[in-house]
Amino acid sequence: MPPGKYGTQEEWEKEGNQEIFMDFLLPTGIFLKFPVSRNDTIRNIKKMVWKNASREPLFCGLGDPDLYVFTCINHTAEREELEEESRRISDVRPFMCVLRLVAREGDRGEKLTNAQISLLIGKGLHEFEAQKNHEVDEFRTKMRSFCEEKSQERHNLPWQRWMEYSFPCELEPCNSLVAGGSSKSKHVKKLFINVKFESSDESFMLQQDSQDLPVALMKSALKKKATVFRSVRQEPEDYTLQVNGRWEFIYGNHPLCQFKYIFSCLRNSQNPQLTMVHHSTISKYQEDQGRVCSQMYKTRSLSRPPPLPLKKQNTSSLWSIYEPFYIHLLQGSRVNADEGMKLVVQAGLFHGSEPLCKMMTSSEVTVCSEPLWEQRLEFDINVSDLPRMSRLCFALYAVIEKAKKPRGTKKKNKKADCPIAWVNTMVFDYKDQLKTGEFLLSMWPSVPDDKNDLLNPMGTVEKNPNVDSAAGLLIRFPNIRPHPLYYPPLDKIIDPERNGDTVFPSKDEYLKLKEIMDNKNYTDFFEHEKELLWKLRMEVRDYFPECLSKLLLITKWNKHEDVVQVVSLLKHWPDLPAIHALELLDYSFPDPAVRSFTIRCLKKLSDDELLQYLIQLVQVLKYESYLDCDLTTFLLERALSNRRIGHFLFWHLKSEINVASVSLRFGLILEAYCRGNIHHIKLLSKQNEALGKMKALSDIVKSGSQKMTVDDLKLCIRQESYMEALSDLLSPLNPSVILFEICADKCRFMDSKMKPLWLMYKNPLEQADMVGIIFKSGDDLRQDMLTLQMIRLMENLWKKEGLDLRMIPYGCLSTGNKSGLIEIVKNSDTIANIQRNSSNSAATAAFNKDALLNWLKSKNPGDKLDQAIEEFTLSCAGYCVATYVLGIGDRHNDNIMIRETGQLFHIDFGHFLGNFKRKLGINRERVPFILTYDFVHVIQQGRTNNSEKFERFREYCERAYKILCRNGTLFVNLFAMMKAAGLPELTSSKDIQYLKDSLALGKTEDEALKSFKVKFNEALRESWKTKVNWMMHSLAKDNRP
Repeated sequence: MPPGKYGTQEEWEKEGNQEIFMDFLLPTGIFLKFPVSRNDTIRNIKKMVWKNASREPLFCGLGDPDLYVFTCINHTAEREELEEESRRISDVRPFMCVLRLVAREGDRGEKLTNAQISLLIGKGLHEFEAQKNHEVDEFRTKMRSFCEEKSQERHNLPWQRWMEYSFPCELEPCNSLVAGGSSKSKHVKKLFINVKFESSDESFMLQQDSQDLPVALMKSALKKKATVFRSVRQEPEDYTLQVNGRWEFIYGNHPLCQFKYIFSCLRNSQNPQLTMVHHSTISKYQEDQGRVCSQMYKTRSLSRPPPLPLKKQNTSSLWSIYEPFYIHLLQGSRVNADEGMKLVVQAGLFHGSEPLCKMMTSSEVTVCSEPLWEQRLEFDINVSDLPRMSRLCFALYAVIEKAKKPRGTKKKNKKADCPIAWVNTMVFDYKDQLKTGEFLLSMWPSVPDDKNDLLNPMGTVEKNPNVDSAAGLLIRFPNIRPHPLYYPPLDKIIDPERNGDTVFPSKDEYLKLKEIMDNKNYTDFFEHEKELLWKLRMEVRDYFPECLSKLLLITKWNKHEDVVQVVSLLKHWPDLPAIHALELLDYSFPDPAVRSFTIRCLKKLSDDELLQYLIQLVQVLKYESYLDCDLTTFLLERALSNRRIGHFLFWHLKSEINVASVSLRFGLILEAYCRGNIHHIKLLSKQNEALGKMKALSDIVKSGSQKMTVDDLKLCIRQESYMEALSDLLSPLNPSVILFEICADKCRFMDSKMKPLWLMYKNPLEQADMVGIIFKSGDDLRQDMLTLQMIRLMENLWKKEGLDLRMIPYGCLSTGNKSGLIEIVKNSDTIANIQRNSSNSAATAAFNKDALLNWLKSKNPGDKLDQAIEEFTLSCAGYCVATYVLGIGDRHNDNIMIRETGQLFHIDFGHFLGNFKRKLGINRERVPFILTYDFVHVIQQGRTNNSEKFERFREYCERAYKILCRNGTLFVNLFAMMKAAGLPELTSSKDIQYLKDSLALGKTEDEALKSFKVKFNEALRESWKTKVNWMMHSLAKDNRP
């Protein structure tokens, strides 16, 4: 075929409601051609086909339209059945303008659901079937049964319990209002709450104590209704309270002031607006959702997988085979390297991050596309000592051919001249059986700069799915015995008698053990310390259980006798708090008994705590070696018990579905979640469709083919297909918030490099201001998401200790490959804009110390100013501490903002963990955190001698810092779990050292505070350097309108 453009993709990318001619092939053999609108749905097109076909021969041969489905070749060159007939043809985007009508086969409900799931998760379910992989098939069957069972259980819940699933309470971390920096609860005057009844326009203003429970408010509302309308008194237990214009409810045994919505109203001096909803309305929602699921489950008969084959009773015990483990390295395929080099394979056996024995290196062979080795690689470990999670790691690399060196020369050749590819595979399969036979491993390309560690044990055990282009390695596992060999099951392993005699430590030994246990920053042990730890492992369990990770790190996993003792110890190990259990999900601890114990500990997490750590829990799924694991089941179970958890689990998985190494695992978990929550598919699909339109708008804005204006963008948004897709959905940032109607007149795009879209929504049911979101495409938002998660966690820890520092951890969510959403903080501006607008030149703007205070005065006249300055003081303290601890870089006056209420907050977290910007090799940011004299000027209320206010600010900072230090282990563990994310500034344990230092891990509280005071004084003393940096930034980017 000659080169050129084929297909009609350009037609679908055009905007507007133009018509396009399409061909239709009917099952009667009739061919139709007529124009359709790009915005027509498949359902409308089908009606048009029937209308046109009625004038053609053989029309009587067609049956009812519902008996047929259109098929097409889609834009990924695959045949697709268009079961979802509410889609527009412009969203289907057939490769050619041809639709074929075929008779429906199989169960329509099942096929429709499959089509909806495929479209939603961005991965066709047929791809899972095409794997022809027993592990995939068994996982899908097992998880489908599990998730559908959870769905049925949910449908049978009483309405109050169903509310807890669908609309979980959004609560502040403590149940009393905190007075700024004071640890004492501030007595708040009575609440004035506007309450109306559903289907009624009448509303009542009720007075309630902030510590009252919701039931007290409902009693007052019903009493008022009975008095005004002389109606029959009703019971408050039959009602619940809904926040007007949101899917958020106020119920349960929590004081009113603990609900986030009411807390926010109190803080902003607003009256909460609530609606009394009768339980019959809630029950109707429940029945409607249950009906969708029940119809789906009734239409299919569960195809149970065949029972697993029974393990042979006369099989040899794996632990009795004292023969070295070996494999055969056969040949490579599709290897691409320069001629004149030699190809070498390095192989290693690992348990987590630890090598189990010496690495093995193959012979050198001449470069060619399919190099042949036919070599046996024997490892220095017996089959009996292979731990269950043994991982076989390979690296393929090329070395420059060199002249032979004289004998006796011990200097090694450079073996890593050119790393080519790596791949990992498990030694045991998912059924605990030692692998046998040939395996073709599709390899992952190596990072060219990484010449130190060729092997990548932290990497995935999945094969590279791009089999046509990836280098391959053919290996053979031997048949060590004529029958299958299985790793002994846990019940055989656990034998309490095998932990040896009880050892009573001497005083010196106990003191040394205590020293090792108390040092949080201590993971590298000397040999004698390892021996002591192992000898006193019972003491570790009884007196230092939270130090389990240290014992696991020194365990000899290449000795099955030691493994038995650790596993049996774990059975009686006391449950750990989540802060310590999270650490055990790192790839250094792969043993199934350890991971099972960890999940046992995490089951005690509340839903709010689980949401706090969900980003990390999704990332460590990448360390799992098999599809069916305790962590996956745990996450699915909790997601199907709380729709808010389900919502965020969905988006965290969906945002990385494009990553080849996790695409299969994440796709399967997403499918399982959708099977267990058929109704949620509709809500998520609407969000997904809106994001697709946002991406299309972003691409148009950035295309550069012609200069796009804001008016052009508004014109685009006003098109019917965009207005419909971008309105009436739940916000992915917060599923309680409804994005009712996009307001095209208020939308725009921003001037920064990626041209983010600024989208505004109005809510006819809510009296509050508009809701705004930013859609950003082209930047990885996961680092911002992680930083904001940490700031939110800090805020919660401070509030629990009675310290409310008025932080603004605004919403941020990665929703796809380098794309996502950011919450707009209303009524705020950058420090840079405030300074520029009060100065005649960009050069002097940064040095105008009165600009901030004057701006606050203009926004807070009279008595309001004192409160605004207090808000500024508290938030400035919070962000000073947060940015110092997290090592946030690239701080200039364009990414520090302030609300009209006085709250200061930071945005754009492109650099953290001490990765500060450099220019010409010089560190531009020379201060620990931003504390300039104009900030101090506001804190001191514009008076130079107001040291009392400044000292109070310093106390806030020190108190906040001490609270974080006490929780240092939690922050370190959460960052360590994020190594799997592959963020450029967080890839190894070295990157986390900054955090350990800033949180003074291993130091006393007094030592930590002393160090912080030095940094505080340094920030104040060196603030002129910040001013110079800001001036340079302002000169480079004077973006004043």
